[in-house]
Amino acid sequence: MRRLFPVTEETVAEASGGAVDAGDAGGPPRGAGAADREWSLDELAAAYAYPEQTNGRQEAWLRANMVSTLDGAAQHDGRSQPISSAADMRIFGTLRQLADVVLVGAETVRQEGYRPVRARAEFAAAREAAGQAEVAAVAIVSASLELDYSLPLFTSPLVPTLILTGAAAAPDKVATAEKAGARVVVAGDRMGVDPARAVRALADLGHHRLLAEGGPRLLGQLVAAGVLDELCLTISPMLTVGDAQRISGGPSVGVPRHFELVSLLEEAGFLFSRYRRS
Repeated sequence: MRRLFPVTEETVAEASGGAVDAGDAGGPPRGAGAADREWSLDELAAAYAYPEQTNGRQEAWLRANMVSTLDGAAQHDGRSQPISSAADMRIFGTLRQLADVVLVGAETVRQEGYRPVRARAEFAAAREAAGQAEVAAVAIVSASLELDYSLPLFTSPLVPTLILTGAAAAPDKVATAEKAGARVVVAGDRMGVDPARAVRALADLGHHRLLAEGGPRLLGQLVAAGVLDELCLTISPMLTVGDAQRISGGPSVGVPRHFELVSLLEEAGFLFSRYRRS
């Protein structure tokens, strides 16, 4: 893996085959060479660190992590794994370890066979120092609460799984979810979930580092509501054709949301970009 942007003395040295002594915060040591190499988990964690809080106040920061092929497909045969890579999965795992909570739509839970976030010894000290729980909780967005409660998300999580739903959710469905060990959080006045209210509800529970993993419908709702702060997008060097979904779906916004590129990494043709709301 190598850094393409922002351009630093490190990237210039790599391009020229030279070497620079000092390292840059948030990236690998300078003079590491232009050839692909596997970044350490510490390097990835520094490169994807959440923004530092200002004025001593901790505010919620919502980032999304998605993968797309060159022709815009977010899935192949209904799943994202076929268009991913080993490096993409290392970043996926690192982002989970940096987060307080992982936000995901119910349909993605069904299609991707979601499992609870697992503890990683490599991140234990950093999470403790940051005042985080042992692992990130998974928060499922579901209006219907039609979920398979035999999944490991409910039978063996290290921290309780959350379900975000609306105030009009069927009481018997809520009771079933709570009996399965989930914590039901109301984040909408009707059946569905209001994205802005969901962010506030998670922050009220102490979850300020938020990570959305899809699917496209959920991401579209977050974008439309104007609550997405950052997008981590992996561009896969593949073409799938077909009619697969894009990374976000739903009605178009009145004015396109503008994001600015803050970093770009590359490995084996895969591009790993970070965009922040401008």
